[in-house]
Amino acid sequence: MSLWTRRTFLMAAKRALTASAQPARRPNVLFVAADDLNHAFSAYGHRVVQTPHLDSIAQRGVRFDRSYCQFPLCSPSRTSVMTGLAPDTTRVYNLQTHFREVIPNVVTLGQAFQKNDYFVARVGKIFHYGNPGQIGTNGLDDEPTWNQRVNPIGVDKTKEEPLITNFTPDRGLGSAVCFHASSARDEEHTDGIVAAETIRLMEEHRGGPWFLGSGFYRPHCPWISPSKYFDMVPLERVKLIPFEEWEMKIAPRWAYFTTPANWGMTEKQRLEAMRAYYAAILFLDAQVGKLLEAVKRLGQEQNTTIMFWSDHGYGLGDHGQWMKQTVFEYAARSPLMMCGAGVAARGQACGRTVEFLDIYPTLADLCGLKDVPKGLHGKSLRPLLENPRAPWDRPAVTQVQRARQGSPVRGLSLRTERYRYTMWDEAREGEELYDYSKDPRELKNLAREADHAAVKSDLHSRLQTVVAARRA
Repeated sequence: MSLWTRRTFLMAAKRALTASAQPARRPNVLFVAADDLNHAFSAYGHRVVQTPHLDSIAQRGVRFDRSYCQFPLCSPSRTSVMTGLAPDTTRVYNLQTHFREVIPNVVTLGQAFQKNDYFVARVGKIFHYGNPGQIGTNGLDDEPTWNQRVNPIGVDKTKEEPLITNFTPDRGLGSAVCFHASSARDEEHTDGIVAAETIRLMEEHRGGPWFLGSGFYRPHCPWISPSKYFDMVPLERVKLIPFEEWEMKIAPRWAYFTTPANWGMTEKQRLEAMRAYYAAILFLDAQVGKLLEAVKRLGQEQNTTIMFWSDHGYGLGDHGQWMKQTVFEYAARSPLMMCGAGVAARGQACGRTVEFLDIYPTLADLCGLKDVPKGLHGKSLRPLLENPRAPWDRPAVTQVQRARQGSPVRGLSLRTERYRYTMWDEAREGEELYDYSKDPRELKNLAREADHAAVKSDLHSRLQTVVAARRA
């Protein structure tokens, strides 16, 4: 062996020994949240709303096709994601209650990462605060969860709200069908600032490990987006979601949030509203693209777990319903995609039924966190990130609550890969049963069909078992 070859060999051996003595670097986590996003984008097969950056997450990892939120309203859903606990434990059923009023010592997802020496920060909306009313503030945030918090505010909030077209003038902007095509640049908008500030934190903490929550405000209304994104959605390409008035009688009356159907909007108004919602998704996609480019530019692609999610789905006329706050599929089903470190599968869709309670244990598992709280209600999705067709027999439970004199009406819904069973007020106010293998639009309620009695009984029992286990 020549001197040069021997020296090279010894140096390589020394480097290998040094590397083996060093602990493996823990992965970063880019935790990207959208607000009120349904599945109307191309990663989930939508033909009009082309989202190349969101598509790239699906192409590089796993897209969950049956992922469900715990409660289709911002604060209850986000609270369950960040605590790993169901709404009946957090007692968050509205937009006002803070979970620490009920469970003051809970260890949130962000705190778990802090305890493992991660830098943990958020930009924008991860926990709830009013959109658009509380943009630029901490809102209903949780200070102990973060090392640093950034509250962007852009022209959409400071200048352009008076320019909005509103089809539901009796509702506040956060609950209205309203929009504006802005002349301002992307980076002047709140979501543009969310992207820029998240990238700044990536650069400042490139040594890692870091957990960065990047909370975007779109496509939550008001749908204020730069006009170029409206131009990308020709109105003639927008198609109404099929609806007949009799659909409002398929389920018990408590099942419906929007009355009258479509809030009385004309077909033209509905089309214009859908176009504005789609434009907001395109705007969101462009901002997500900036984050993905920054991860790549900083050489962090192989060492960053990227999770993209929305707090719940969103209706654009399904069953005559708009927005959320129902347990129909359009509101309970929520986008969830993962790629990067820890995600072995590439470009695959997972058809297993998962729920957002699984997010906390999944990230803790992938990052090897120690001292993770006991009693989290979800389960790590690691097996499905390795093999999306792996055995998995866990249902998803979604719930809502309706005001009623005396006591509220609870709607509890269990989703399996084939069925959804829903009971209102412990079934005293009605039941629903849908078979998605034959009825993907939920047009036939089988709850009173004799030949489905056994299926209903089984799902009812499973739902009661899960709910009882999750009640504090």
